[in-house]
Amino acid sequence: MRDRLKGHIKEALANCYAKGMLNSGTFPEFTIEVPAHAEHGDFATNIAMMLARPEKKAPRQIAEILIAALGEGSGLWRQVEVAGPGFINFFLTNRCWYGVLDDIVRSGARYGESRVGAGKKIQVEFVSANPTGPLHIGHGRGAATGDAVASLLKAAGYDVQREYYINDAGNQMNTLGKSLYLRYLELLGKTIDFPQDCYQGDYIREMAAEVIEAQGDSYSKVPEDEGIRYFADYGGKKILAGIDEDLQAFGVHFDNWYSEQGLYDRGQVDQGVALLKEKGYAFEKEGAIWFRTTDFGDDKDRVMVRSNGATTYFASDVAYHKEKFERGFDQVIDVWGADHHGYIPRMKAIVQALGRNPEDLQVLLVQLVNLLRGGQQVAMSTRSGEFVTLREVVDEVGRDACRYFFLMRRSDSQLDFDLELAKQQSTENPVYYVQYAHARVCSINRNAETQGIKVPALGEVDFDRLTLDEELALAKLLARYPEVVEGAARHFEPHRITFFLQDLASQFHSYYNRQRILSEDVETSRARLYLVNSVRVVFANALNLLGVSAPEQM
Repeated sequence: MRDRLKGHIKEALANCYAKGMLNSGTFPEFTIEVPAHAEHGDFATNIAMMLARPEKKAPRQIAEILIAALGEGSGLWRQVEVAGPGFINFFLTNRCWYGVLDDIVRSGARYGESRVGAGKKIQVEFVSANPTGPLHIGHGRGAATGDAVASLLKAAGYDVQREYYINDAGNQMNTLGKSLYLRYLELLGKTIDFPQDCYQGDYIREMAAEVIEAQGDSYSKVPEDEGIRYFADYGGKKILAGIDEDLQAFGVHFDNWYSEQGLYDRGQVDQGVALLKEKGYAFEKEGAIWFRTTDFGDDKDRVMVRSNGATTYFASDVAYHKEKFERGFDQVIDVWGADHHGYIPRMKAIVQALGRNPEDLQVLLVQLVNLLRGGQQVAMSTRSGEFVTLREVVDEVGRDACRYFFLMRRSDSQLDFDLELAKQQSTENPVYYVQYAHARVCSINRNAETQGIKVPALGEVDFDRLTLDEELALAKLLARYPEVVEGAARHFEPHRITFFLQDLASQFHSYYNRQRILSEDVETSRARLYLVNSVRVVFANALNLLGVSAPEQM
C-alpha cells in the first residue's frame, strides 16, 4: 500500500514540475507513515516539508499544490487533506482495503514475499556448538533465531544458505577424548582421579560404556595419546550425529556442515595468516604473529599464532570468513551467544582487512534463557553436566511451543521460558492462542461445507457485505503483513512476526466471539468466509516462517 501511494506521489510531483507548478526539479527522500491517531487518516507523508527549502515555499502551500495534482488516485483514497505544518494525510477507500483479500487469495502461500533481496547471496551460520556435548536450551534459542532469520531472508528474495560450523579442532576435542578415555578406564575398574576441567555429564559415561560393549578393553592396552585420539574422534562423531538428530527433531535443517579441522587440513589457516602479513595487517613480536586489529578500532592487537606455533581461534576465524566471501556470499550473518559480544569488533576488523565492507558481516546476539516451571526457576549447570537439553524441552512441550517461545522476544533480550505455560491448552499460552485461531477458521470451513456454503473464489465476493469496523480493521492488519515480513528480514528480527501474530489472533478471536460468520444471510456469510480465510492464509504463512505448524484441528 505504501509503495502504491509513493508511486502516485512521485507521479504527481513530476506533473507539477512539467506544468511549472513547482520548479526545483528535486525528488527528495520522503516517508509514508501510519499516523498515531486514526482521525489523521490511514497514511501521512512529509514530502511537502522535504520540498520547502528547494522550492522556497511554505510546506502547506506545497502540500495544496501536490493534492491538486494527485487527482482521484484511481479509487485508492476517498479523501486527502493537509494537516499540521504540512503533512499530507490519506484516507483510503474501504474497497481498496478489501482488495487486499484478493491479493491474499491470488498469492496464497506466497503472500508476504518480496524481491527486496533481489537474489543476493546471503549465508546464515548458526548453532555451531562444539561437538563435545548435547545441545542445551541456549543453543535452541540460537537455532530457532537463525532458522527463522534464514526463512525471513528467503521470503524477502535472498538466495540463502544455512550453515553449521563444526568446531572440531583445538583443545576442546582433546578434552573430550581425555574425558571419554578416563571414564572408559574407570568403567573397566581402574581407579581414576577425574579432572575438574574434563566433561562431567552422564553422556560421557554412556559413550564410554558403548565402546566397552563394542571393543572391550582393547583401548586400555594402547598408549594414552592413541587412546585419547580414538575417543576424541569417536566422541566427536557420535555427539555431532546426536546434535543433527536433535536439530532435525526441532525442525532445523542445514544446507552445509563446515568443518574447522578442514580449514587446517587444506592449509587455509596458514593462507589466511599469510594474506594478512602480505597486506601489512599482521606482524611478529616475541615469537608470535599478531593481527593489527587496532588499525580497525579494536582496543588491542590480537594473537593469531602463539610463540609455540599453536594457532588461536582468531586465526581459524580469519580463514573461515575469508573462505565464506570467496564462496560468493554478498553478506554473512553469524548468530552467537551474547557472551561473545566483545568479539564482534575483532570480527569486523577481519572482514575489513579482507577488503570487504565491515557491514558485510552481521552478528546477531542471543541472550540466555531462564527456564521456569510454574514460575519457579529450573536449576541448570553445564559445569556439573546437570543441564536441561534442548531435546528434553522439545519432548516435554513440543516443537511448536518451543520454537514460538524462543522467538517471542528480541534475541538479544533475556527470555523467561515457562514449561508449564508452554504446555497449557488455553489462551494464556501464546502459541496455542495463535494456532487455535487458525484451527477455528478451519472449523468454520467445515461447518460451512455442511451447510452447503462454499468458500468464495477470487472475484465472487460482494465486499459491500463487510460493513463492520472490526472487519475493516482485520483487512487493514492483513495489508500490513508484507511490510512486517520485509521489516523483520531487513533487521533480522523474527520476533516482529510473533508480535504481529498476537495482534492478528487477538483481533480475529474478538471478531469471532462478537459476530456470527455463518448466518441465514448467505451473501454476508460468503463475504465473511472470504475474510476469515484470508486471515487463515496469513496465519499459516507467518507460522511457517517461524517453523511452527498451523493445525486444522486442536
